[in-house]
Amino acid sequence: MTLNFVLQNEGTMNILNFMNEFSTVAECEEHFRLQREREGITCKKCNGSVHYWLKGKKQWQCKACKFRTTLRSGTVMESAKLDFHVWYSAMALISFSKKGISCNELKRQLDLPRYESVLRMYHVIRDAMGKRDDQYYLKGMLELDEGYFKIETNEIEKSKTKAGRGSTDVQNVVVMVESTPLEDENGNVSKHCGYYKMKVMETHKAEEINDTVTEMVDTSAIIFSDKSTSYTELKDIVEAHFTELSSEETTKTTLKWVHVAISNAKRVFNGLFQKISRKYLQLYLNEFCYKLNRRYFGAGLFNRLTLAVAKIY
Repeated sequence: MTLNFVLQNEGTMNILNFMNEFSTVAECEEHFRLQREREGITCKKCNGSVHYWLKGKKQWQCKACKFRTTLRSGTVMESAKLDFHVWYSAMALISFSKKGISCNELKRQLDLPRYESVLRMYHVIRDAMGKRDDQYYLKGMLELDEGYFKIETNEIEKSKTKAGRGSTDVQNVVVMVESTPLEDENGNVSKHCGYYKMKVMETHKAEEINDTVTEMVDTSAIIFSDKSTSYTELKDIVEAHFTELSSEETTKTTLKWVHVAISNAKRVFNGLFQKISRKYLQLYLNEFCYKLNRRYFGAGLFNRLTLAVAKIY
């Protein structure tokens, strides 16, 4: 297979093909070049869009002003020191593991000496996942609710911990899902729901919920939620907002997919992490949602992930 074949046939990629296609740094760099050109190169100096590739320099040169752009410039890899083969191997392992891979296991598989370097790379990849999903709005009929994730607390926080909504050892996360079933190009309707978004909240205030919904949801959407006072202004942001009193029945019907997602996320995190830092929770949610939103991509997930890392945000 050639790299062009890999780009055109995303579903063919698996761990064996990866080992054959990306055995050297040069092969990874060439694939990354094609991914960046697929997105389009824009000159930082004059905003020109026509470039020539200088193979010997491994840089693009702007036709208009001659300014040069490196392979990593502007991407999430710009300041990274690890080589392309390490990055590609990491993205392959992350893509081919359905529920995720721990940082310690990733370090072991990549045979790298420093845990901190692997953690930093993994977080950069997770950040790229989140930025890619931020480009899309949720549409149609949506479910909205909040989940509460247990997080690591220090001794001072523990002394202030109280049960329930205001507890300092849990973090509230707003979860939204398109409850309208997905439909493929042939018109076949899935039994499952559409796309997900999860966002860590700093407060429980309506203002922050409103800002989050505005950023992530199309104005023509219809939202279903419980009767929380934090959601009372949503009717002014979207087409319609319907509420039901929170109950066990509500979590099984009206808000079914939201609570399935929350339960699955907690199960995945419990299997991967001994403890979760409040600082990194959003990054973990980024990866969970990115994979969940692309659950039907199969082996094509690897190429999509390299595209997310190559994107200029």
